[in-house]
Amino acid sequence: MNETAMNLDYLRQDPAVAERFAKLHRRPVVLDVDKLTKIFPGGHGEGHLALDKISFQVHRREFVCVLGQSGCGKSTLVRILAGLDFPTHGEVRLDGTPVRGPGPDRGMVFQGYTLFPWLTVKKNVMFGLKVTGKPAHLAESEAREWIALVGLSKFEDAYPHQLSGGMKQRVAIARALANGPRILLMDEPFGALDAQTRAQMQSYLMQIWKQVDVTIVFITHDLDEAAYLADRILVLGAHPGHIQEYIENPVPRPRSPDQFRDPPFLALREHLDHLIHPPGEKKEEKLPITRMTVVGDDVE
Repeated sequence: MNETAMNLDYLRQDPAVAERFAKLHRRPVVLDVDKLTKIFPGGHGEGHLALDKISFQVHRREFVCVLGQSGCGKSTLVRILAGLDFPTHGEVRLDGTPVRGPGPDRGMVFQGYTLFPWLTVKKNVMFGLKVTGKPAHLAESEAREWIALVGLSKFEDAYPHQLSGGMKQRVAIARALANGPRILLMDEPFGALDAQTRAQMQSYLMQIWKQVDVTIVFITHDLDEAAYLADRILVLGAHPGHIQEYIENPVPRPRSPDQFRDPPFLALREHLDHLIHPPGEKKEEKLPITRMTVVGDDVE
Protein backbone atom coordinates (compact mmCIF):
# COMPACT_ATOMS: atom_id res chain seq x y z
CA MET A 1 0.00 0.00 0.00
CA ASN A 2 1.42 3.39 -0.93
CA GLU A 3 1.93 6.26 1.51
CA THR A 4 -1.11 8.33 0.55
CA ALA A 5 -3.45 5.33 0.76
CA MET A 6 -2.05 4.55 4.22
CA ASN A 7 -2.66 8.16 5.24
CA LEU A 8 -6.28 7.99 4.10
CA ASP A 9 -6.91 4.82 6.13
CA TYR A 10 -5.32 6.50 9.15
CA LEU A 11 -7.38 9.67 8.71
CA ARG A 12 -10.63 7.71 8.61
CA GLN A 13 -9.84 6.50 12.15
CA ASP A 14 -8.87 9.94 13.45
CA PRO A 15 -11.12 10.82 16.45
CA ALA A 16 -11.78 14.37 15.17
CA VAL A 17 -12.86 13.06 11.76
CA ALA A 18 -15.00 10.35 13.35
CA GLU A 19 -16.71 12.88 15.63
CA ARG A 20 -17.39 15.27 12.74
CA PHE A 21 -19.21 12.56 10.82
CA ALA A 22 -21.00 11.28 13.91
CA LYS A 23 -22.51 14.76 14.25
CA LEU A 24 -23.44 14.78 10.57
CA HIS A 25 -25.24 11.44 10.85
CA ARG A 26 -27.25 12.73 13.81
CA ARG A 27 -28.84 15.36 11.57
CA PRO A 28 -32.20 14.58 9.94
CA VAL A 29 -32.15 12.83 6.57
CA VAL A 30 -33.35 15.26 3.90
CA LEU A 31 -32.90 13.12 0.78
CA ASP A 32 -33.40 9.36 0.67
CA VAL A 33 -32.65 7.56 -2.60
CA ASP A 34 -33.86 3.94 -2.50
CA LYS A 35 -32.80 1.35 -5.11
CA LEU A 36 -33.08 3.86 -7.94
CA THR A 37 -32.96 2.21 -11.36
CA LYS A 38 -33.30 3.89 -14.75
CA ILE A 39 -33.71 2.03 -18.04
CA PHE A 40 -33.91 4.01 -21.25
CA PRO A 41 -35.93 2.37 -24.05
CA GLY A 42 -33.95 0.91 -26.94
CA GLY A 43 -34.62 -0.69 -30.29
CA HIS A 44 -36.02 -4.20 -30.70
CA GLY A 45 -37.45 -4.17 -27.19
CA GLU A 46 -34.04 -3.80 -25.59
CA GLY A 47 -33.32 -1.06 -23.10
CA HIS A 48 -30.22 0.72 -21.87
CA LEU A 49 -29.61 0.33 -18.12
CA ALA A 50 -28.31 3.76 -17.09
CA LEU A 51 -28.60 3.50 -13.29
CA ASP A 52 -28.65 0.26 -11.31
CA LYS A 53 -30.12 0.14 -7.79
CA ILE A 54 -28.66 3.43 -6.53
CA SER A 55 -29.28 3.90 -2.78
CA PHE A 56 -27.91 6.66 -0.53
CA GLN A 57 -28.98 9.30 1.97
CA VAL A 58 -28.11 12.96 2.39
CA HIS A 59 -28.43 14.76 5.73
CA ARG A 60 -29.57 18.30 6.45
CA ARG A 61 -27.01 20.97 5.44
CA GLU A 62 -24.68 18.33 4.06
CA PHE A 63 -22.62 18.99 0.93
CA VAL A 64 -22.47 15.84 -1.23
CA CYS A 65 -20.54 15.59 -4.48
CA VAL A 66 -21.46 12.93 -7.04
CA LEU A 67 -18.30 11.98 -8.94
CA GLY A 68 -17.75 9.75 -11.94
CA GLN A 69 -16.59 9.47 -15.51
CA SER A 70 -18.69 10.70 -18.41
CA GLY A 71 -21.46 8.21 -19.13
CA CYS A 72 -21.89 6.91 -15.59
CA GLY A 73 -25.34 8.48 -15.19
CA LYS A 74 -24.55 11.54 -13.04
CA SER A 75 -26.81 13.91 -14.97
CA THR A 76 -29.56 11.29 -15.22
CA LEU A 77 -29.42 10.90 -11.45
CA VAL A 78 -29.68 14.62 -10.73
CA ARG A 79 -32.55 15.05 -13.22
CA ILE A 80 -34.47 12.33 -11.38
CA LEU A 81 -33.73 14.01 -8.04
CA ALA A 82 -35.07 17.26 -9.52
CA GLY A 83 -38.23 15.56 -10.79
CA LEU A 84 -37.33 16.31 -14.40
CA ASP A 85 -37.12 12.60 -15.20
CA PHE A 86 -38.57 9.50 -13.58
CA PRO A 87 -37.02 6.24 -12.39
CA THR A 88 -37.95 2.90 -13.89
CA HIS A 89 -37.77 1.34 -10.44
CA GLY A 90 -37.03 2.63 -6.96
CA GLU A 91 -37.93 5.89 -5.29
CA VAL A 92 -36.61 9.30 -4.27
CA ARG A 93 -37.97 10.81 -1.05
CA LEU A 94 -37.46 14.40 0.10
CA ASP A 95 -38.22 14.86 3.79
CA GLY A 96 -40.03 11.51 3.59
CA THR A 97 -42.30 12.56 0.69
CA PRO A 98 -41.87 10.77 -2.65
CA VAL A 99 -40.66 12.99 -5.50
CA ARG A 100 -43.21 12.92 -8.33
CA GLY A 101 -42.09 15.95 -10.33
CA PRO A 102 -40.42 19.36 -10.07
CA GLY A 103 -41.15 21.48 -7.00
CA PRO A 104 -40.02 24.59 -5.13
CA ASP A 105 -38.44 22.38 -2.46
CA ARG A 106 -35.61 21.74 -4.97
CA GLY A 107 -33.48 24.38 -6.65
CA MET A 108 -31.49 23.52 -9.79
CA VAL A 109 -28.35 25.07 -11.29
CA PHE A 110 -27.18 23.74 -14.67
CA GLN A 111 -23.81 23.91 -16.42
CA GLY A 112 -25.21 26.12 -19.17
CA TYR A 113 -26.26 29.68 -18.48
CA THR A 114 -30.04 29.50 -18.02
CA LEU A 115 -30.82 33.12 -17.15
CA PHE A 116 -33.54 34.90 -19.11
CA PRO A 117 -31.53 37.19 -21.41
CA TRP A 118 -34.33 39.79 -21.63
CA LEU A 119 -34.47 40.26 -17.83
CA THR A 120 -32.06 42.11 -15.56
CA VAL A 121 -30.23 40.37 -12.74
CA LYS A 122 -32.83 41.58 -10.24
CA LYS A 123 -35.77 40.50 -12.37
CA ASN A 124 -34.18 37.08 -13.02
CA VAL A 125 -33.96 36.49 -9.27
CA MET A 126 -37.48 37.88 -8.76
CA PHE A 127 -38.96 35.56 -11.37
CA GLY A 128 -39.50 32.49 -9.20
CA LEU A 129 -40.72 34.56 -6.27
CA LYS A 130 -43.40 36.20 -8.41
CA VAL A 131 -44.45 32.85 -9.91
CA THR A 132 -45.19 31.57 -6.39
CA GLY A 133 -47.51 34.55 -5.88
CA LYS A 134 -45.30 36.85 -3.84
CA PRO A 135 -46.24 40.55 -4.28
CA ALA A 136 -43.85 42.49 -6.51
CA HIS A 137 -42.52 44.78 -3.75
CA LEU A 138 -41.70 41.80 -1.50
CA ALA A 139 -40.18 39.84 -4.39
CA GLU A 140 -37.96 42.81 -5.22
CA SER A 141 -36.86 43.25 -1.62
CA GLU A 142 -36.01 39.55 -1.21
CA ALA A 143 -34.28 39.40 -4.59
CA ARG A 144 -31.98 42.23 -3.51
CA GLU A 145 -31.05 40.29 -0.37
CA TRP A 146 -30.09 37.24 -2.42
CA ILE A 147 -28.19 39.34 -4.95
CA ALA A 148 -26.25 40.91 -2.07
CA LEU A 149 -25.50 37.45 -0.68
CA VAL A 150 -23.77 36.47 -3.94
CA GLY A 151 -21.90 39.77 -4.08
CA LEU A 152 -23.61 41.32 -7.13
CA SER A 153 -25.54 44.29 -5.70
CA LYS A 154 -23.77 46.67 -8.10
CA PHE A 155 -25.04 44.64 -11.04
CA GLU A 156 -28.73 44.20 -10.15
CA ASP A 157 -29.81 46.26 -13.16
CA ALA A 158 -27.38 44.61 -15.59
CA TYR A 159 -28.47 42.12 -18.24
CA PRO A 160 -26.94 38.64 -18.58
CA HIS A 161 -24.94 39.55 -21.70
CA GLN A 162 -23.14 42.19 -19.62
CA LEU A 163 -21.91 39.63 -17.07
CA SER A 164 -18.98 37.24 -17.01
CA GLY A 165 -19.59 33.49 -16.89
CA GLY A 166 -18.90 33.31 -13.16
CA MET A 167 -21.24 36.22 -12.45
CA LYS A 168 -24.02 34.54 -14.46
CA GLN A 169 -23.69 31.42 -12.36
CA ARG A 170 -23.81 33.46 -9.16
CA VAL A 171 -27.09 34.95 -10.36
CA ALA A 172 -28.33 31.44 -11.18
CA ILE A 173 -27.46 30.34 -7.63
CA ALA A 174 -29.26 33.35 -6.15
CA ARG A 175 -32.33 32.63 -8.30
CA ALA A 176 -32.33 28.96 -7.26
CA LEU A 177 -32.01 29.83 -3.56
CA ALA A 178 -34.57 32.64 -3.55
CA ASN A 179 -37.52 30.22 -3.26
CA GLY A 180 -36.04 28.65 -0.12
CA PRO A 181 -35.47 25.11 -1.39
CA ARG A 182 -34.64 22.29 1.00
CA ILE A 183 -31.99 21.05 -1.40
CA LEU A 184 -29.89 22.68 -4.12
CA LEU A 185 -29.04 20.43 -7.07
CA MET A 186 -26.05 21.49 -9.18
CA ASP A 187 -25.19 19.70 -12.43
CA GLU A 188 -21.51 20.51 -13.18
CA PRO A 189 -22.29 24.23 -12.73
CA PHE A 190 -18.68 25.35 -13.14
CA GLY A 191 -17.72 23.00 -15.98
CA ALA A 192 -17.83 25.71 -18.65
CA LEU A 193 -15.66 28.17 -16.71
CA ASP A 194 -11.92 28.72 -17.04
CA ALA A 195 -9.71 27.37 -14.27
CA GLN A 196 -9.27 30.65 -12.41
CA THR A 197 -12.98 31.54 -12.47
CA ARG A 198 -13.88 27.98 -11.48
CA ALA A 199 -11.67 28.24 -8.38
CA GLN A 200 -13.30 31.56 -7.48
CA MET A 201 -16.77 30.09 -7.90
CA GLN A 202 -15.92 27.14 -5.65
CA SER A 203 -14.87 29.61 -2.96
CA TYR A 204 -18.01 31.71 -3.45
CA LEU A 205 -20.22 28.62 -3.24
CA MET A 206 -18.69 27.49 0.04
CA GLN A 207 -19.18 30.99 1.50
CA ILE A 208 -22.82 31.07 0.35
CA TRP A 209 -23.52 27.56 1.67
CA LYS A 210 -22.33 28.57 5.15
CA GLN A 211 -24.91 31.37 5.25
CA VAL A 212 -27.97 29.47 3.99
CA ASP A 213 -29.98 26.58 5.44
CA VAL A 214 -29.70 24.39 2.35
CA THR A 215 -28.41 20.93 1.49
CA ILE A 216 -26.32 20.62 -1.68
CA VAL A 217 -25.93 17.74 -4.14
CA PHE A 218 -23.22 18.72 -6.61
CA ILE A 219 -22.43 16.77 -9.79
CA THR A 220 -18.82 16.86 -10.99
CA HIS A 221 -16.18 14.86 -12.82
CA ASP A 222 -13.33 16.86 -11.27
CA LEU A 223 -11.45 15.07 -8.47
CA ASP A 224 -10.01 18.23 -6.93
CA GLU A 225 -13.40 19.93 -6.94
CA ALA A 226 -15.04 17.01 -5.14
CA ALA A 227 -12.27 16.79 -2.56
CA TYR A 228 -12.39 20.54 -1.94
CA LEU A 229 -16.15 21.00 -1.65
CA ALA A 230 -17.77 17.85 -0.28
CA ASP A 231 -18.57 16.48 3.14
CA ARG A 232 -19.09 13.13 1.43
CA ILE A 233 -18.38 11.95 -2.10
CA LEU A 234 -20.60 9.48 -3.93
CA VAL A 235 -18.44 7.76 -6.55
CA LEU A 236 -20.37 6.23 -9.45
CA GLY A 237 -19.06 3.53 -11.74
CA ALA A 238 -20.25 3.23 -15.32
CA HIS A 239 -22.01 0.73 -17.61
CA PRO A 240 -24.39 0.72 -15.81
CA GLY A 241 -24.19 3.55 -13.28
CA HIS A 242 -23.71 2.04 -9.83
CA ILE A 243 -22.28 3.11 -6.49
CA GLN A 244 -18.62 2.26 -6.07
CA GLU A 245 -18.14 4.00 -2.74
CA TYR A 246 -19.71 6.69 -0.53
CA ILE A 247 -16.67 8.38 0.98
CA GLU A 248 -16.48 10.56 4.06
CA ASN A 249 -14.09 13.40 3.27
CA PRO A 250 -11.36 13.60 5.96
CA VAL A 251 -10.05 17.01 4.80
CA PRO A 252 -10.81 19.38 7.71
CA ARG A 253 -13.02 22.44 7.39
CA PRO A 254 -12.78 25.37 6.87
CA ARG A 255 -10.99 24.65 3.60
CA SER A 256 -8.78 26.71 1.34
CA PRO A 257 -6.79 26.06 -1.87
CA ASP A 258 -3.64 25.83 0.28
CA GLN A 259 -4.86 22.40 1.41
CA PHE A 260 -4.43 21.01 -2.11
CA ARG A 261 -0.84 20.17 -1.14
CA ASP A 262 -1.62 18.72 2.29
CA PRO A 263 -1.45 14.95 2.95
CA PRO A 264 -5.20 14.51 3.69
CA PHE A 265 -6.16 16.13 0.40
CA LEU A 266 -3.53 14.22 -1.59
CA ALA A 267 -4.55 10.94 0.05
CA LEU A 268 -8.22 11.47 -0.78
CA ARG A 269 -7.46 12.57 -4.32
CA GLU A 270 -5.33 9.50 -4.98
CA HIS A 271 -8.07 7.25 -3.61
CA LEU A 272 -10.62 8.90 -5.90
CA ASP A 273 -8.29 8.57 -8.87
CA HIS A 274 -7.85 4.87 -8.07
CA LEU A 275 -11.64 4.42 -8.12
CA ILE A 276 -12.21 6.40 -11.31
CA HIS A 277 -9.13 5.07 -13.14
CA PRO A 278 -8.33 1.59 -11.76
CA PRO A 279 -4.78 0.29 -12.22
CA GLY A 280 -4.34 -1.38 -15.59
CA GLU A 281 -7.24 0.47 -17.13
CA LYS A 282 -6.63 1.52 -20.70
CA LYS A 283 -6.33 5.29 -20.39
CA GLU A 284 -5.42 6.27 -23.92
CA GLU A 285 -7.17 5.22 -27.08
CA LYS A 286 -4.89 4.95 -30.10
CA LEU A 287 -6.23 6.63 -33.20
CA PRO A 288 -5.66 5.18 -36.68
CA ILE A 289 -2.63 6.77 -38.36
CA THR A 290 -3.49 8.58 -41.56
CA ARG A 291 -0.86 10.99 -42.79
CA MET A 292 -2.46 14.02 -44.37
CA THR A 293 0.71 15.74 -45.50
CA VAL A 294 4.35 15.07 -46.37
CA VAL A 295 6.71 16.34 -43.72
CA GLY A 296 10.44 16.31 -43.39
CA ASP A 297 10.58 14.87 -39.92
CA ASP A 298 8.35 13.12 -37.40
CA VAL A 299 7.17 14.45 -34.08
CA GLU A 300 6.95 12.39 -30.92
